[in-house]
Amino acid sequence: MLASESPRRKALLEQAGIHPSRIIPANIDETPLARELPRAHAMRLARTKALSVIDQFGDARFLVLAADTVVAVGRRILPKALSEEEVCACLRLLSGRRHRVITAVALCLSPEQVRTRMVETTVAFKRLAPDEIDSYARGGEGIGKAGGYAIQGRAESFARRINGSYSNVVGLPLTETVGLLRAHGLAC
Repeated sequence: MLASESPRRKALLEQAGIHPSRIIPANIDETPLARELPRAHAMRLARTKALSVIDQFGDARFLVLAADTVVAVGRRILPKALSEEEVCACLRLLSGRRHRVITAVALCLSPEQVRTRMVETTVAFKRLAPDEIDSYARGGEGIGKAGGYAIQGRAESFARRINGSYSNVVGLPLTETVGLLRAHGLAC
């Protein structure tokens, strides 16, 4: 089962030949805790998502895969932009800078058995002109996305350099996820 409503995560899994039997979004509070660092935040949310879905099925034996992606500048966690204004604010902060995209992946075998992986990718954006930011925000592509952008769309033209896993920036590090699933008997 996939504990995510992200169409990008589902598409990435299918690209790797993995077809979840069920998709059950984990409805949890994703607000960072006070002084919570980006890596700890991503890991906490991925684990909580996986556990919240497996708890719905009691003693049934399912594998539940969950992930959480965080965009961070230093210690600062950028939000999932919920409006054009938030997309603009995120892109103004990312303009001409490097940032980190951190994804934690959790595979829950039972409430007592959760296996995890963490992947971090560094992305450097070019300096963005105000009209580029406004145009991107008006297009709506960054709404609901961590850091206010989707690298697999128009925002790819903003990236001067990506150091690490591209699929991680999209929302799910495939190499690590497939390895985690294979280690627990899923043929991928």
